Amino acid sequence: MSQNQLSPELKTEQRPLCVDLDGTLVKSDTLYDSLCVMLRHRPAAVLKLPFWLLGGKARVKAELARIAPIDAAKLPYNQKVVNFLRQEKRNGREIYLVTGADERLAHAVAVHLNLFSETLGSDGVKNLTGNLKLAELQLRFESFDYIGNSRVDLPLLAASVEPMVANPSRALMLALKSRRITPVHDFRDHRPFAKSITKAIRVHQWAKNVLVFVPLLLSHKLTHSSILAAVACFFCFSFTASANYLVNDLLDIESDRHHASKRLRPFAAGDLPVLWGLFLVFLLTGATIALFVAVPSLPWHFFLWLIAYAVVTTSYSFWLKRIALVDVIVLSGLYTLRMLAGGAATGTTISPWLASFSTFLFLSLAMVKRFSEIENLRERGVTTTHGRGYLVADLEQIRSFGTSSGFVAVLVFTFYISRPDVEVLYRHAMRLWLIVPLLLLWILRVWLKASRGELDDDPVIFALRDKMSLAIGAAVVVIALFAL
Repeated sequence: MSQNQLSPELKTEQRPLCVDLDGTLVKSDTLYDSLCVMLRHRPAAVLKLPFWLLGGKARVKAELARIAPIDAAKLPYNQKVVNFLRQEKRNGREIYLVTGADERLAHAVAVHLNLFSETLGSDGVKNLTGNLKLAELQLRFESFDYIGNSRVDLPLLAASVEPMVANPSRALMLALKSRRITPVHDFRDHRPFAKSITKAIRVHQWAKNVLVFVPLLLSHKLTHSSILAAVACFFCFSFTASANYLVNDLLDIESDRHHASKRLRPFAAGDLPVLWGLFLVFLLTGATIALFVAVPSLPWHFFLWLIAYAVVTTSYSFWLKRIALVDVIVLSGLYTLRMLAGGAATGTTISPWLASFSTFLFLSLAMVKRFSEIENLRERGVTTTHGRGYLVADLEQIRSFGTSSGFVAVLVFTFYISRPDVEVLYRHAMRLWLIVPLLLLWILRVWLKASRGELDDDPVIFALRDKMSLAIGAAVVVIALFAL
């Protein structure tokens, strides 16, 4: 008979309640969170990791807590556990935070929540997990209750009078079942796993990669092989983009937690483990390479464009995004790069007019993205952006830059459709002028929405959800078809 089946010697309110931190009180693993913060702000420190590991896991945790501190106030807490602890404290119960995380982080969490009588954590020498944690608790208490989440917590749950779990792993639940241990409470606080993965890889952002089809469609030279190459190009860019989004979110895990909406991203919210993020990065990268090899119609120089895209997006994730103006120029350039890659994949030449139009249009969209982010900060009374190079005072200047770029894009389009050689591609080229007011309407509407604070941070998401934008896009396609 396990200890949790014995009659308790103390009443529930008299027994100390011990709670784990990683995966239990908070939904994430603070060790991997700290590693992400270190890679973002102190990437060179990764070279010291092998030497820290020689001193044991507790040494690694201590060094990370020193050079890559985490804001305890912004951690993704399991609200069901927090609410339970608050109720138990009101009932007069002694509550202890007992964690394998470094004691400095444990103390910061305790100060923030103001729930614990004492905190126990790893001290740089002793890694307070599993049987070591159990021995520490048995020295202090005659009996206790414990809340844990992983297989390493099994000895403590087996020894506790009333075992409790929070977002338990499948391995833990199977181990508890094999020992006939039934948790008294099961605190589940997370989004569905599959939904979190879909959100993390941002499938909706794949819409941006439709740009790879633009050169082929505008050339009016559709063949079976070129269409197959364009489709393969689309998925290569989509997989690569998703891998980059994952890397970006992992590196920004601490910064995202300070953002009003980005704190809900799967890694920042603790709904998806960091290790799963790394696994998905390797899986998507492997899928990209496999697809390129499987489609013989994709030329090698297309792969060079794909590598350039991956290098630029990775550089953007690490440091370019923090440099004001450079970030929006890089973002707009990535849109144009997609079209260049699409042209390379299908053997289609990109016209200088198309490159010019796309550069200015996408610069305007990148500017409106930053504008809406800063506008939202201004409404909350914030003066500086977190992890960016902008000030709220830059708002009007960004508006000027962005609207000017949008108008220049329309101007380039008018110059293009006025050229005599356009009639070679379009028998009724004059009908293309009907697109001009539609472009102006959409650009002006996007900026008006942004100025009113009604625009999502990403104009692409807005365009996909906005009925007016979809109607304008459909009208542009119809006009182009009637101009053929």
